[in-house]
Amino acid sequence: MVQDDKPVGLDGVRVQFDDERVVCDGGVMLVATLAGRLGIEALAGRLVRLRRDQPGAANAGRKVMAVLYAMVLGADSIDDCGVLRAGRTGRLLGGWIPAPSTLGTFLRAFTFGHVRQLDALLGRALERAWQAGAGPGDGRLVIDVDSFVGEVCGRLKQGAAYGYTRLLGYHPILATRSDTREVLHIRLRTGSANTQKGMLRFCDELIARVDRAGATGDKLLRADSGFWNTKVLERLQRAGWQYSIGVRMIKTVRTAVEAIDEDAWQPIDYPDEGEAQIAETVYGGRRLIVRRTRLVGPQAELWPDWRHFCLLTNRDEALALVEAEHRQHAVVEQVIADLKDQALAHLPSGQFNANGAWTVLAALAHNLLRWTQLLGLPDTIVRTARTLRRRLLQIPGRLTQHARGWTLHLPARWPWHGDYTRALDRIRALPAA
Repeated sequence: MVQDDKPVGLDGVRVQFDDERVVCDGGVMLVATLAGRLGIEALAGRLVRLRRDQPGAANAGRKVMAVLYAMVLGADSIDDCGVLRAGRTGRLLGGWIPAPSTLGTFLRAFTFGHVRQLDALLGRALERAWQAGAGPGDGRLVIDVDSFVGEVCGRLKQGAAYGYTRLLGYHPILATRSDTREVLHIRLRTGSANTQKGMLRFCDELIARVDRAGATGDKLLRADSGFWNTKVLERLQRAGWQYSIGVRMIKTVRTAVEAIDEDAWQPIDYPDEGEAQIAETVYGGRRLIVRRTRLVGPQAELWPDWRHFCLLTNRDEALALVEAEHRQHAVVEQVIADLKDQALAHLPSGQFNANGAWTVLAALAHNLLRWTQLLGLPDTIVRTARTLRRRLLQIPGRLTQHARGWTLHLPARWPWHGDYTRALDRIRALPAA
């Protein structure tokens, strides 16, 4: 161990950008190794087939990988992809890395049909990752569906509009896996789209994708009241799925709630400043579960009346269990926060389909981070994307060659070097797709 802890004097340090062997984020080798085991570049080259007369149509697989690598490192704009061309980063990642301008031309060549090709890539990558050990197998699968507003600033962005939040942006819909925070499906929509727009088709595709990926156990879909739709409930019932979907307090629902006998309400745990109770009834031939809350004590005068929150479900388990698990739907917000903390902080193009492609690739990049932990560091707690990047990916290094072999030199005394080496060994042990 070298004793090297004396100050250098910052004012006297010369700065030169001249080291061709430096890899700015050497830890990205971990994700690149996993992507190689899953065969994502070959999949992209086979599935993404842009029209030959379109600029940027060639080498689709390589361009997809360049965008993915930049995204896992935190890129939220096309210009950020230029970080992969610094030093020997490109050589570590397989060679040629397109310039950001080339990637922008590539994304603008997408039509809606080509975005669907990226959807297929996301689905096939999910199948391979689950077959490699990241999937639920015959265990229970809980899926959360939600939407969010991807805020933008450019008034000329195609499809951007003001929605219910009165913010200018887009309104994507996504489905996530509750326990691992994977994105199972995502679709970009215009900013003015209603919350449940396209929900039935989205569910059809989600059901088929999960089945193809090999999930054979019980499946539960949770969503808030914005997705309440009788056709969606019927579709999930036909597929053999359980559902737990919020209900708006419209007049007929309120009438059903008011008909509940006062003795039927059961108390549940709640903070000391308030109280909560649950009960159930039937609405439209389906099980309606109701939770009501109110403040007590000195704060009661602020909100003295009961507030009601309802959900419809086809589950037959105990009332308290079903209601408590429905509230856990809130974990989907952690996935949305992760996406907005990286690639979906912005939707960088002025063209809607280019942003649609960017959105699907953002979901795949997010999943690569999730699978890196699931397959490389199993039985560890689920960490945010920012934490994974900081500990495992954003590690400066130098790529050197000696005796016809390559070595990636990473900093001595890196606090999480043990996690990195264990994850790399596990991922290298995976069979190639």
